[in-house]
Amino acid sequence: MKTTKNFIVCMSTLAVVIFAFIFVPMVWPESVSAVGTVFALLPPVIAIVLALITKEVYSSLFIGVLSGVLMYSRFDFLTTVDVTVEAFVGNIGDSYNMGILIFLVILGIMVVLMNKAGGSKAYGEWAVKRIKSRKGAILSTVGLGCLIFVDDYFNCLTVGNIMRPVTDKFKVSRSKLSYIIDATAAPICIIAPISSWAAAVTGYITNPDINGFSVFLQSIPFNFYAILTIVTMIVMTVINFDFSSMKKHEKNAQEKGDLFSEGDRPYEDKNETTPSTKGKVVDLIAPVAVLIVSCILGMLYSGKILEGASFIDAFANCDASVGLVIGSLFGLIFTVIFYLARGILSFKEITDCIPQGFKAMVPAILILCFAWTLCDISRSYLEASTFVEGFIGNPQLGYFLPALLFVLALGIAFATGTSWGTFGLLLGIIVPTAGALPQHLLVAVSAAMAGAVCGDHISPISDTTIMASAGAQCNHLNHVKTQIPYAMLVAGVSFVCYIIAGFLPYWYVMFPLSIVLMIGTIFGLKFILEKKKVPVAEGTVESNQEIEKE
Repeated sequence: MKTTKNFIVCMSTLAVVIFAFIFVPMVWPESVSAVGTVFALLPPVIAIVLALITKEVYSSLFIGVLSGVLMYSRFDFLTTVDVTVEAFVGNIGDSYNMGILIFLVILGIMVVLMNKAGGSKAYGEWAVKRIKSRKGAILSTVGLGCLIFVDDYFNCLTVGNIMRPVTDKFKVSRSKLSYIIDATAAPICIIAPISSWAAAVTGYITNPDINGFSVFLQSIPFNFYAILTIVTMIVMTVINFDFSSMKKHEKNAQEKGDLFSEGDRPYEDKNETTPSTKGKVVDLIAPVAVLIVSCILGMLYSGKILEGASFIDAFANCDASVGLVIGSLFGLIFTVIFYLARGILSFKEITDCIPQGFKAMVPAILILCFAWTLCDISRSYLEASTFVEGFIGNPQLGYFLPALLFVLALGIAFATGTSWGTFGLLLGIIVPTAGALPQHLLVAVSAAMAGAVCGDHISPISDTTIMASAGAQCNHLNHVKTQIPYAMLVAGVSFVCYIIAGFLPYWYVMFPLSIVLMIGTIFGLKFILEKKKVPVAEGTVESNQEIEKE
């Protein structure tokens, strides 16, 4: 039934597109253009809404791309074809994007190698003996995510591959695992001084009178979304509280052993080979440790540390794509040599893992290619930045500037799937014109970064969200659907904090106040939802329906 419904939705959309090709050019005024207007954000919204309705990611993303190109070309058929091909080829062939794809493939190969060698299984068995509960497994995953703060891409794939055997043992749903991975990726990187994100923010603050890195450091206590996301994960785990669709997924995992709950299951029973019985914990730890060190050194190398750049400057000027490729390549070479030397895998078994690793990453690669193209259509072709600059360039927003910037950044990042592009755009507008409100500069900068991270966190077309799904080996739309209520809960509290911070821009006041508000909100929500479960009278079961509605 669902397949028929999805087919009808997609076919209806296609029919509308064909109708538009034929009739819209007849009535479209020459003077009207979607470029630089609010319509520049419409294509990603179309793709996201279609994906959530139909649960068909690839077709929804393609329709989003097509709708954007149609608006740009004014429904001219030949121009549409040319721009679509140009956008896809340009984004897939982009050197930065290609580096990320290579990094994904190498990580996929390493994961298959570690599984085949028995390292993942051995680590899972070792960890289960020391981690005694689901709560411990979840908190350990959160802790590891917080430790890997250098880059969000690297965080997503590494944390998932290390902790998945442990969380599976304790029946933690893949949706919950992917949420933890995603929530300890960008939110951790945006408040970590030594990270690719800190380097990006520093580079976007181009005012010669302002030290970009100093601004980043001072803005950390005001980055409420990132801080409160970490607080939320810890508190909800400690009090054993879940709500909305995540509750259903967690219940299925605990009671039925079903880690996926719904949707297609591309990762279920994916292992095609039996793990080696010779595997030990070191067969997982050693390759991962070398991978982490190699990626950090690769990023420093790309930042020209060998040419005399300081450690901070090397990070500030690094190319994360190049660094991750170099690091992962060294990690792969070490893994191959290490397993051959240990005698747990033959050269033939190692080479057989290469296509399996590539195949495991195909879903993530396809979604990334579509998402990059869709974002590029909105940014480069339809010039969404022109609309944003016009929106916040003129009004005197006063004390409400941080809260409004947070909402604006959230919306842009959600629609475009990029946090870097979002806060890069907004910081370029905020910092040069911040002289009128110097006391609000740090709060405004933090609000832009926090909103960008929040929008990126919940966007189905965000590369970080896609990689979190891949790292947890979770159905992508399940991950998106289950984490949105959690992210929006934190976003709501963050919005209130930015309103208050507009009047009280003091970190020693706002930092503890924000945490108190977040914890109070969680306990308040828990009290409200649990109160709904109480039977209205002895012997009645009306409350059971409410449990399902959560």
